[in-house]
Amino acid sequence: MKATLFNLKGTKEGTVDLPSTFNTPYRPDLIQKAVVASQANRKQPYGSDPFAGKRTSAVSLGTGRGLAQVPRSNGRGRKSPNTNSGRRCHPPKSTKDYSLKINDKERRLAIRSAIAATANVDLVRSRGHNFDDKIALPIVLTDDLSNLTKTKEVIEVFNNIGISSDLDRSASPKVRAGRGKTRGRKYKRSKSILLVTSGKALSAAQNVPGVDAVTASEVNTEDLAPGTHAGRLTVWTESAIKEVENK
Repeated sequence: MKATLFNLKGTKEGTVDLPSTFNTPYRPDLIQKAVVASQANRKQPYGSDPFAGKRTSAVSLGTGRGLAQVPRSNGRGRKSPNTNSGRRCHPPKSTKDYSLKINDKERRLAIRSAIAATANVDLVRSRGHNFDDKIALPIVLTDDLSNLTKTKEVIEVFNNIGISSDLDRSASPKVRAGRGKTRGRKYKRSKSILLVTSGKALSAAQNVPGVDAVTASEVNTEDLAPGTHAGRLTVWTESAIKEVENK
């Protein structure tokens, strides 16, 4: 299996042999499992104070008074979860383990399947990515891409190869629906192009909204399939293509 090799001006330079990784069958079940495990394993434990609502000397008044036997202080209920000033019922506990396990073979197959999905035009378009109809996937550029130092140079390369229209999807964030607006996650932004290079991530692309830059050795399933949906529009360098064969 071969792919067309382009230079930074969008001109064809030749062809490059794709590794066997790009022949991996599409496994959405394993991709979802790997992404969910990755998200769960970086979740920070949280919980309430174990003594919240219990720092009181309130005691029950006992029987024979025609009152519920809940601890009271100054006539008000305390400690009990069914009282107005009591403790919380079944609060979140910081000792809870949120981590998820995944077999090594499943994890490796998931990332290989996600890599192969970047060459599937139907999957990439189903994620909502916009690019020229003449483009054949995967998009492979020469290693000169790693030498770029300015953001405008990266955007110019996107224009030359015909994928700059996808940047409009992430140009402005959208307001999140629901209670998340008041909990520190008011805005959400669509994921756009993924740049995979060899050796060092392309820092010149870090200020382009929606664009992520990673190295071939560090790219993971969540980078390739944000939100568990495989088929992200990905730009590879020639060296990165050769490096993912060991994934």
